[in-house]
Amino acid sequence: MNHPVTPEESARRIRGGTTTRPLLGLVLGSGLGAVMEAVRSEACMAYEELPGFVPSRVPGHRGELIIGQLGGAPVAVLSGRAHYYEGHDLHTVTFPMRVLSALGVRSVLLTNAAGGIRPGLEPGDWVALTDHLNFIGANPLRGPGGAERFVDLSEVYSPRLRGFLRQAADQTGLKLQEGVYAAVSGPSYETPAEVRALGRLGADLVGMSTVPEAIVARQCRMDVVGLSCVTNKAAGLGGNISHDEVLAIGRRVASEAQRLITAFASLYAANEAAGEGSPRS
Repeated sequence: MNHPVTPEESARRIRGGTTTRPLLGLVLGSGLGAVMEAVRSEACMAYEELPGFVPSRVPGHRGELIIGQLGGAPVAVLSGRAHYYEGHDLHTVTFPMRVLSALGVRSVLLTNAAGGIRPGLEPGDWVALTDHLNFIGANPLRGPGGAERFVDLSEVYSPRLRGFLRQAADQTGLKLQEGVYAAVSGPSYETPAEVRALGRLGADLVGMSTVPEAIVARQCRMDVVGLSCVTNKAAGLGGNISHDEVLAIGRRVASEAQRLITAFASLYAANEAAGEGSPRS
C-alpha cells in the first residue's frame, strides 16, 4: 500500500526550491492566469512535480505553483486548481490549501470565474465574496478526524481582507461589488430553473469551485478572501453559455486583474509590516 503524501512533505519539496517564505496565497481561477505575469518569480513548479498535487486538465488553468513577490508581499500563487467535476475527491481538490498552510501562509485570496445571478451583474464585473452556499453535494472535511472537523463558518470570508480589496479597487479605479457565491458540482452549467432557485436562496453568483478550498483554509486557520469575475450571465438570464466565453472575458479583464490583485497584495504587505494583521484568526 502506498504511503499517502502529507502536506508537510509537499511543503518541504517547495521550500527546497526557494528562499522566499510566502505569507499570502493566491489561487487563480479560469482565465485569470495572466496575474502571474505581475509576479516577480523566484521559483515556478509544475503541479506534476509536487507530491500530492494533480495536473490541471481544464483550459485556462496552467497548473503551476509560483513562489515570489507581488506588490511587496511574499506570495505563493496557484495558477489553476483541481475541480470536483474532473473526478477528483475533495481531499485532492483541497490538498494545495493544506500545503499553503504548511508553508506558513497566513491568508489566501481565492479567485474564480462565475455566472451572474443578481440583476445588474454583467460580464467583466468584479465581486468580493461575503458568504457562500455549498451545493457541491459533499464537504471536504468529511471522513476520519476529531473535533477539528467541526469548523465554525460563521465568517468564512474575512471582513479585514475584503476591506483591502475595496481599497485596492478604489486605488485602481475599478468597481467592486459584493455578493454571495453558490458552488455547484458541474461540469454542466445550471438550468434556468436551478438559477432561479439559487437566486431565491440568496445566491448572487454561481460557480464550480472555491467553497471547498475556503472551508479547508478556515480549518487551517488561514484568513480567506474571495474574488469573483463575472464571466457570463447565468442560464436563463442571457444567451448561451460556453467555457470559451468564460476564457474570453478573462482575457478581456487581464490587465484589471493584474492591477487589482497587485494593489491588494501591496496593501496586505503594508498591513503585515505594520503588525496590524490577525494571523491565524
